[in-house]
Amino acid sequence: MANLLGVVLFALAILISVSLHEAGHMLTAKAFGMKVTRYFVGFGPTLWSFRRGETEYGVKGIPLGGFCKIVGMTPQDDDVDPADEPRAMWRYPVWKRTIVMSAGSITHFALALVALWVIAMSAGLPNPDFPSTEQEFRAQPAVVSLAPCVVVENANRACQAGDPVSPAAKAQLRDGDRITAVNGRPVSSWGDMLDVVRGTKPGTATVEYVRDGTPATATVDLASVQRPPLDDPKGATAAVSALGVALQPSTPARLTYGPVGAFGATADFTGTMAVETVHAMQRIPQKVPALWTAITGGERDVDTPISVVGASRLGGEAVENNAWLIFFMLFVSLNFFIGVFNLLPLLPLDGGHIAIAWFERARSWLFARLGRPDPGRVDYLKLMPITYAVILIGGVFTLLTITADVVNPITLFPR
Repeated sequence: MANLLGVVLFALAILISVSLHEAGHMLTAKAFGMKVTRYFVGFGPTLWSFRRGETEYGVKGIPLGGFCKIVGMTPQDDDVDPADEPRAMWRYPVWKRTIVMSAGSITHFALALVALWVIAMSAGLPNPDFPSTEQEFRAQPAVVSLAPCVVVENANRACQAGDPVSPAAKAQLRDGDRITAVNGRPVSSWGDMLDVVRGTKPGTATVEYVRDGTPATATVDLASVQRPPLDDPKGATAAVSALGVALQPSTPARLTYGPVGAFGATADFTGTMAVETVHAMQRIPQKVPALWTAITGGERDVDTPISVVGASRLGGEAVENNAWLIFFMLFVSLNFFIGVFNLLPLLPLDGGHIAIAWFERARSWLFARLGRPDPGRVDYLKLMPITYAVILIGGVFTLLTITADVVNPITLFPR
């Protein structure tokens, strides 16, 4: 039930985001005097609507987005009433049209920024000094956090009934103890400890550690577990020893801020997220084969793109496991991605309309300098083949991601 609630909540959050996206277009268009005739949440048959002024507002039967109708978005719109010609969108200065067309993405960015600002003050944002690579983790001091159990088989899962108790916990070690030696072999870092423990036979071992500045020794019964090589997580498993501890990094994973400090932290994190989003979009073509592999029975690559269906499923998992921070970070990431993606200079995306508007402006300026007549507006009808191609490619890609998210979804919490 909790999972279903999370799925519904996340899907609702996406629907609200998209509806606000269209509201951004509508409100800025109205502010500039453009005529907006319709604003609807959803598609398909109309369930309910009302008219206020010159605009009809309503809800349609298929809750997969929304739309607003601005009169004369292109010079080729053939449904513009002659009385509305002066208020047709294409007649307005390019800077006004740019604001209107980018307002949707700006709305997504605003939603993401507000959510991040609240997260920065409550749960905290990722600490930029926290180790992020395998090398950085291995270089950390061997300060341990006790695991509740030892998973014997090679499984990335939480503890279950019947799993052996952590050997370190049985030996009365505590969170924050720093391991200095195992069976007399010195340990100077977390990487050293992993190598030494795995190189020690299962069974009784002497562990030297420092607690609150005081050296001490414990006798530990090292567990025998199946694990792949440290340098090859997907390699063949073998029997090695385990102490039943995790790394306690020397820096916190997240930092919380006050209301003022949260602005700077949010800006810094947004810059990092922008770079990661661009890199993720560049990798999309490379991930298509991996999506097909996942659909046809192969292992699902966690780095493959997900659809709204997949994001909603992850939101459901987060709620089911009381991981609300993951839920809201998914919301932030999705809004930021949609905002960036929608600004790509391709029709029918908003970025395509913006690119054409500025192309027209630059071309008119150049022709004026050359003493030639203004070539006028771009003929959108001639661009329709490209538009259809973009829609077709986008549709196929969406179908691939949805199918993969249904038959072989990415999961956050191994079951």
